[in-house]
Amino acid sequence: MSNARKPNRIKWYRSPVPREQLSRLNQRSDFKGLLQTGGYLGLLLITGTGCVLAMLYAHWAIAIAVVLFHGTCYAFTINAFHELVHDSVFRTRWMNRFFLRIVSFLGVWNHHFFWASHTEHHKYTLHPPDDLEVVLPMKLKVRDFLLHWAIISPLPLWWRWRGVVNTARGKLGGEWGQYLFTQVKPESRQALHRWAWILIVGHIAIVALAILTGWWWLIVVITLAPFYGGWLQYLCNNTQHAGLVDNTNDFRLCCRTIYLNPFVQFLYWHMNYHTEHHMYAAVPCYNLGKLHGLIRDDLPSCPRGLWQTWRQIITIFQRQKEDPEYQFAAPLPVSAEAPLNHA
Repeated sequence: MSNARKPNRIKWYRSPVPREQLSRLNQRSDFKGLLQTGGYLGLLLITGTGCVLAMLYAHWAIAIAVVLFHGTCYAFTINAFHELVHDSVFRTRWMNRFFLRIVSFLGVWNHHFFWASHTEHHKYTLHPPDDLEVVLPMKLKVRDFLLHWAIISPLPLWWRWRGVVNTARGKLGGEWGQYLFTQVKPESRQALHRWAWILIVGHIAIVALAILTGWWWLIVVITLAPFYGGWLQYLCNNTQHAGLVDNTNDFRLCCRTIYLNPFVQFLYWHMNYHTEHHMYAAVPCYNLGKLHGLIRDDLPSCPRGLWQTWRQIITIFQRQKEDPEYQFAAPLPVSAEAPLNHA
């Protein structure tokens, strides 16, 4: 990462929302935050309990199915973690930080790294080298999905824990990490390394407890849970920017909003409204549907369901094989705003 001066702040296009309505949408609620966070963690408690009972008493085929369902739900800890990093789920700040640390630990995530990276991602969305969190064109292969993410994820387990150990040893995680913690957030470097040690010590304690007590299922339902059953989260999360336009000042062209059924939307922490999230990042996730209702006439057509969404993405990828420079610019509705341009 060079030391070149950052560009001027990008003048993003945002679909107009009356100030009073936006102010209401920006309001955080401890009650709604608990419904989302408590509901999600409660679901993990239920599926984890189901895992234990199934592994101890059920037929092996039923046990595998229940364990994979637990992993499918557990994989969305990254989305819980993402929302809590935004500090917008709860009105009371300590509640946000408390649950952030819980989901960071459960999912083996370092919130200090993500906080630094994601701030740049929102300021400079898809404008490399100032956003290297997401870089287009994305390379998503069916083989990698099936072997690494869909059912069991041994390589992601190795990558994640290798990163944790390297961070604990004082390393910063490549070019992007070096840039973030030497130029953007150098004051957070010690906290970054300290949290890595907390992850290591905490999960070693879980493994030790499991061995000493014979509760081997603790390892399966907690420490290994982020690394199996990730198929649904993969299919949801990778729709956000895949195949779209980089170096543009219009979130409608570089982000994708999709429609999902209520249960998957809940698991996904409402990030199917991804264009809205980038336009107005202070709006809590549970209010994004209302925001979408206000601006839907100013957005491109939104795919319905993962099947329609991935048909669109795969069509884009196929064209990019023939034309590597191709990016899908979604047709925009006629707007009274000034013509848009690339930043």
